[in-house]
Amino acid sequence: MMLVLFFDRIGWPTSLPTSEKGSFIKSALREKLKALEEFSTSDSLSLRPGVEKFIDDALSEGVPVAILATYGRNGEKMSRSIIEKLGPERTSKTKIVGKEEVEGSLFGQLVLGKGVASSLDEQLVREAQKAASAEKQRIAEEVASILKLTVDITASESSEKIIATLRAGSEYVGCDVQNCVLVAGSQSGVLAAERIGMPCVVVRSSFTARAEFHSAKAVMDGFGGTDLTISKLLNKKWS
Repeated sequence: MMLVLFFDRIGWPTSLPTSEKGSFIKSALREKLKALEEFSTSDSLSLRPGVEKFIDDALSEGVPVAILATYGRNGEKMSRSIIEKLGPERTSKTKIVGKEEVEGSLFGQLVLGKGVASSLDEQLVREAQKAASAEKQRIAEEVASILKLTVDITASESSEKIIATLRAGSEYVGCDVQNCVLVAGSQSGVLAAERIGMPCVVVRSSFTARAEFHSAKAVMDGFGGTDLTISKLLNKKWS
């Protein structure tokens, strides 16, 4: 939708027939993903300053570290390629939580239905939930068409995936969610953490420089120095 709005504003390619706008957008998104994958694996992309020391300090203080690779907006493949830049020594001491780890966690098996046989009643409940969600979307689209808006209420599914990732992460490090701290960079992570009672600290990026994170314990600009350090986390000196 953002690409559509972009081209609506600056103008579509003059040689592009109106009937091919949809396929053009899909092609542009594929090229964007390909470029992001190449950039994330290249040496030109470095880690944020201070993040390596932050992890080293956590490990030296005996603080378990889980890196959540599942819900990043760029996908798990790119997240893992960035994580590899930490080096084998650090990654061997941290828990990388991806889709496979989430599904293999106790929470994933019980809630997501992976590896657990479901009764007929449970299957019917899930089907009813899907039907209800589809009906809500249909009604929302009808109202939106009257108001000339575009609405998508399926974002809750993404939120549930993030929550599953957070719970799996806390399970793998052996701590209750209330005793973990999520270091987040996006609103989706902050909101998911709030829903399950997990404290959250935001480290801003260029994309979120002006965003507000009302439910976060603190919002900082980076790692180390006057910003986020393990010492501040341990002493709960958020700001």
